[in-house]
Amino acid sequence: MAEGGAEKSKRVVVVGGGIGGGFIAKILQSSQNEVTLIDPKEYLEITWAQLRSMVEPSFAERALIKHSEYLTDVTIVSSHATNVTNHEVQTADGRTFPYDYLVVATGHPASNKIKSSNSILIIGGGPTGVELAGEIAVDFPEKKVTLVHKGSRLMEFIGPKASRKTFNWLVKKKVEVILGQTVDLESLSEGGVYVTSGGEKISADCHFVCVGKPVASSWLHDSILKQSLDNKGQLMVDANLRVKGSDNIFAIGDITDVPEVKQGFLAEKHAAVAAKNLQLLIKGAPENKLATYKASPPIALVSLGRKEGVAQLPFATLFGCLPGKIKSKDLFVGKTRKALGLKSS
Repeated sequence: MAEGGAEKSKRVVVVGGGIGGGFIAKILQSSQNEVTLIDPKEYLEITWAQLRSMVEPSFAERALIKHSEYLTDVTIVSSHATNVTNHEVQTADGRTFPYDYLVVATGHPASNKIKSSNSILIIGGGPTGVELAGEIAVDFPEKKVTLVHKGSRLMEFIGPKASRKTFNWLVKKKVEVILGQTVDLESLSEGGVYVTSGGEKISADCHFVCVGKPVASSWLHDSILKQSLDNKGQLMVDANLRVKGSDNIFAIGDITDVPEVKQGFLAEKHAAVAAKNLQLLIKGAPENKLATYKASPPIALVSLGRKEGVAQLPFATLFGCLPGKIKSKDLFVGKTRKALGLKSS
């Protein structure tokens, strides 16, 4: 962090260095704010590019960005946050960080097993599972891929027609798709055989669970914010993205109870609204001047390999090369890097 010059006026602590936390820290770093980012990782991971990185390790070099590269005027603390009081955040290494304003952006808690495996089991047929199956099928067509999904169709939040086309696309790429069943990981035998709820046996060298990632809020269970957690472990926020019952604590990204699909581009939108409101409050603006956030309708852009994709928009569902051109080639990595003030490549 740069030293010298005028004293910073307000202390802003951001907990969590994912897309939401990274972007709000980037926006807020200025001569007016003393910003601290607390994150156990030393880098921001463009999470939606993680699946491409699994099959193309060189892609990860662009999708993993050191916090120090884009946060030139922010104190970066590489540690886990363990508690929050009315005035400070405590970390696992015994330090405390006082704040005037706090932003909680811890999202979800997050080896390349693919290349060394001949057969792969994917559990979950939502966007993550479908994208992973597509990436493997296109980059490693010789590998046996099985996808098991408990629902009656893939990605239930998109239209039935696009869901059916996605199913057919995977089958054409020789992915075995099993619907209406789950996998009990406790059933795994020494020979690498998994058993589904329907009694089917699946042989696989490795598996990936692409469902039900828990929200990273366990560190808040004994904190001043414990009453602000809902039964899913999400922080309840108001229209200004402030934690309900608090004047100076914001929450953004996956950890919030905003009723929308949890996606990286929405965490960026959260960051922009929360940053604007923080800046207004620091300047002493009245409450009625604060920006509000409206939950986004179901929107998704799911890549199918390198050239195709499926897009769920408020007014239509698109399938094929057009949504593929929008996302699949670069997965918005270049766009995200540029938004952080870095070179796209």
